[in-house]
Order: sequence, then C-alpha cells, then structure tokens
Amino acid sequence: QVQLVESGGGLVQAGGSLRLSCIASGRTFSDYTMGWFRQAPGKEREFLGLIWWSGGRRYYADSVKGRFSASRDSVKNTMYLQMNSLKPEDTAVYYCAARSGLVIVTTTYEYDYWGQGTQVTVSS
Repeated sequence: QVQLVESGGGLVQAGGSLRLSCIASGRTFSDYTMGWFRQAPGKEREFLGLIWWSGGRRYYADSVKGRFSASRDSVKNTMYLQMNSLKPEDTAVYYCAARSGLVIVTTTYEYDYWGQGTQVTVSS
C-alpha cells in the first residue's frame, strides 16, 4: 500500500522560504511520477510541479516557476519542495501525490495516491 506523508509546513513571512518533505513508502518508486499540488480555501486544487523519481525530470506550473523547486532523495525515499520568495497568495494546504509511469501530468485525477497535506501560511 503506497503511503505519502508530508511535513514541513508552517507560518512564514512574505519573502521567506520553506522546504516541504514527502516521505513515500509501500513500494519501489523508480517508475513513478511524483507531483506537488496546493489548495487554498474556496479554490480548486492547483498543480505546482512534478519530478520523475527515476531520472529526475522536472516540470513546473508557470505560477511557481523560478520560485519553487522539486527534488528527491532516493535513499531516504523522500521528495522535497523548496519554496522561495513566498507570497501571501501562496497560503494553502500543500499535497504530494504519486502515480505510476514517467509522464507529464498536471491534473488531480491523473494521480492515484495522495498525502494528507500540510498547511503553509504566508503572512504579509
């Protein structure tokens, strides 16, 4: 059973940085695509970026390109989202997600597994 557990959220001032972690367990993820999403109150869940577990190819939404960066540590089975130059509009619950296959997919229904989410709040 695949499990994803996020951590690293919190309260940060505008202009600050946070690094989110997502620990993946339950299988080997070498042929998986790992994604990051967020959901603000009253809004739909929004794609942020993805990384291929094998090969490390990355793809980002235009809204966060240049500020957010995804990475992974295969030894620790952990994926990261480094978030810099944070803005109040980045306030949301952040989720990691996973699906089999090395693909570029950006919609929620294309991912099979989800973490529970971690809250990020950016104060002005």
